[in-house]
Amino acid sequence: MAKKTQNSEGKKNDSAKKPEKKTFEERLERLEELGDHIRKTDIPLDSAIKAFEEGIKLARELEKDLEKIESRIEILMNGAEVPADEDEKPELGLFDAEN
Repeated sequence: MAKKTQNSEGKKNDSAKKPEKKTFEERLERLEELGDHIRKTDIPLDSAIKAFEEGIKLARELEKDLEKIESRIEILMNGAEVPADEDEKPELGLFDAEN
């Protein structure tokens, strides 16, 4: 059973709820904002480091997403169907014997 907590307004929250995953575009925009923030010369070092850490995490997530997208495009370009479960490795028949 999920635990319920109360927020500052006295309303109950479901603590088992996962935060919504943002779209690729939203995360890319956030990464650009972080880059702009870091380039400012009047920000405290601690703030710049936190922004940098968040940016690195976002960049890694986006890179993984791009790899998945590239893989799907490659599959489509080779004429294979996209698997229903994205975690499955598709077999493209590249090593099938052609006699």
